Amino acid sequence: QVHLVESGGGLVQAGGSLNLSCTVSGRPFSPYTFGWFRQTPGMSRKPVITISSNGDIRYWMDSVRGRFTISRDNAKNMVYLQMLNLQPEDTAVYYCESPRNPYSDFPFDYWGQGTQVTVSS
Repeated sequence: QVHLVESGGGLVQAGGSLNLSCTVSGRPFSPYTFGWFRQTPGMSRKPVITISSNGDIRYWMDSVRGRFTISRDNAKNMVYLQMLNLQPEDTAVYYCESPRNPYSDFPFDYWGQGTQVTVSS
């Protein structure tokens, strides 16, 4: 079973930056799409940005386009989220997620425990 562990969250002032990491284990890494989702209290998880097995960005939430980017390191089984110019509305729990099937962009079946990102104004 795939295991995803997010890290790197924290408290940052508006305009600041954070880099999140996701460590993946339990199955081969390179054939799978990965995505970062976020959730605020009372809301469902929403996709923020996703990256395909060949490194293409498949989805980009409009409000983070140009500020957030996703990358992957197939040699290290790691997925990263670089977040620049953070705003209070980016405050959420961020989850690393992946589909059950290889070479598939949808749906996202597995996720980690999440990491809290808090942006103060």
